[in-house]
Amino acid sequence: MVEFRIDRRSGVATYLQIVQQVKQALRLGLLAPGDKLPTAKEVVAATAINPNTVLKAYRELDREGLVEARPGLGTFVRKSLARPGAAADSPLRAELAGWMGRARAAGLDREDVAALLTSVLEEGFPPEERDTGGARGRHTT
Repeated sequence: MVEFRIDRRSGVATYLQIVQQVKQALRLGLLAPGDKLPTAKEVVAATAINPNTVLKAYRELDREGLVEARPGLGTFVRKSLARPGAAADSPLRAELAGWMGRARAAGLDREDVAALLTSVLEEGFPPEERDTGGARGRHTT
């Protein structure tokens, strides 16, 4: 089960943080189709946020086709976003973790690392690939 972490200082709306965290868990393979998301009551107890905020996040995920609400049962994952190279136990993740250790040893802080990653992401994914999910959004004829 996913545990939400809310950063009230991030400037990102709380419901969007929940949406982003569910999507990240889907991409990493931590959530799979059929898995049940925590109830709004469980999320409220763990994070001290308004239940309507949780419901708004779940409605957004439902609108995107990633989850489905089953009355009386809960909210369940409908679709995976996982790719083999992005799994939590993938070699790419291990390489990135090693790089992160080297970056910290070089004295980089979180903001330095974020700036560096953002820069590389911008170079590696041209604007036409950013909104469509990269190669997945391109069609060939």
